[in-house]
Amino acid sequence: MDFDWYKVLNNSGQLEQGDLIPNCPIIIPPNTIDPEAELEVDVKEIDSIVMSQSCDLVNGKIELVLVCNYKSLGDFMQDLPKEQQSKKAQGKIIDRLRKGHLPSYHLLDKNEDISINDYLVVDFRNVYGIHIDNLKAVSTALEERFRVLPPYREHLSQAFARYFMRVGLPQDIIVEGY
Repeated sequence: MDFDWYKVLNNSGQLEQGDLIPNCPIIIPPNTIDPEAELEVDVKEIDSIVMSQSCDLVNGKIELVLVCNYKSLGDFMQDLPKEQQSKKAQGKIIDRLRKGHLPSYHLLDKNEDISINDYLVVDFRNVYGIHIDNLKAVSTALEERFRVLPPYREHLSQAFARYFMRVGLPQDIIVEGY
């Protein structure tokens, strides 16, 4: 039994978790904020995926929608350090991505039938907030966009939660005598 990964949306302002919003404008705050000075911010466009819960979006429970950046697997691989550029190293990284062993990232399947021509890598390391009204306007203006469908959306959400619930211990357990 096949389960589709994506739903195609046309000029839709309806938002749900797992919505892919390309060229989404986000605000990059300054490194420091001087309350006495005029605030300067940068606006950057990223390919984003909605990470806020669908129930909060549909029921109007939030004003700021959480989004993360995504990129093609090809771009992700090109951005790897030089020592990880060999075919063998890249094969290991792809396998770790596929198995969920790189908690900062999540791998989504490709679907060439709807112009998702490469696998997508979601990056959880930086999370951005965008006002829901702005995101609705941006998404409505898109002639075509895509939504990750269940159960893959829930798998994405679970990976996002695992990334944020990590606990760094001050010392590892050293097991001796076995």
